[in-house]
Amino acid sequence: MKTSLKIKAIVLACSAMLGMQSASALPVSADVIAIVDESGSMSGEHAWLGGMMASLDAGIVAQNVGTGSQANQYGLTGFGGGSSHFSPHKHSVGGSEFGTAAEFGTATSGLVLNGATEDGWAGIHYAANNYTFNSNSARNFILVTDEDRDNTNAALTYTNTLAVLTSTNTLLNAVVNCEFRNVTGAQALGIDSAGFAYTADGSGGFTKSAGYTINSNNCSPGGFGSGTQSQYVDLALDSGGAAWDLNLLRAGGLTASSFTNAFVNIKVKEITQQVPAPGTLALLGLGLIGLSWSKRKKATTA
Repeated sequence: MKTSLKIKAIVLACSAMLGMQSASALPVSADVIAIVDESGSMSGEHAWLGGMMASLDAGIVAQNVGTGSQANQYGLTGFGGGSSHFSPHKHSVGGSEFGTAAEFGTATSGLVLNGATEDGWAGIHYAANNYTFNSNSARNFILVTDEDRDNTNAALTYTNTLAVLTSTNTLLNAVVNCEFRNVTGAQALGIDSAGFAYTADGSGGFTKSAGYTINSNNCSPGGFGSGTQSQYVDLALDSGGAAWDLNLLRAGGLTASSFTNAFVNIKVKEITQQVPAPGTLALLGLGLIGLSWSKRKKATTA
């Protein structure tokens, strides 16, 4: 009876630990992978990524994520380029698959601009399955592309692509060619899974408001396909992340500053509020239960 009560107490304690982690604990660090279209129209976005990631890292560190023995780490997956850059692949960051934000900035210079067709879902699957992530880290993917899946792999579906994200608590942010509007009709920089829109304020900052619409007719205009909303925007929102209008980044000036400020601000909040991939505490609990069961069995057979 006493041993049974001990096991019950351990189970309750592990459940409480998991609940505490879900409710309030900061992730130990962040693992962020940019999944980037390497077609010829993406030079501005390639240049933007390096500076943005440095700002993102500074914001995360200011919230005490990645300040201990386990640092934040950044990876770069390219896809859709010519020749060896066509299939999704790793770009070395500081000589490894992951590196610092500064090393990530240097690595973006290795992205090419000679592709024509690409499949962002393939990039997501590749990143999910070919990197070694830290334990207790907040996992984030940033997909950057101005086209929909115009070169498709039939084995990949919306369902199994979303599953590779949700099964590991990986949030997706999609920076894509799609137009969003807030409830007043103003063009929005981006939208999030909680139902908020982010709009440039005219001075390099942004405002947040509830409610938005997606202008499906202005998703990947110019002959680049109409699947951007259903393939990427919906996927980002369903993962718990956000979607962003690439064209407002390309607008330059104060609008681009607003875009970057909003993007970094929302990403910092996402990461610091994110529950790491499940497993670590659950395995600890199972180990403790197994230890108690082993002791109980020895006591019974003695």
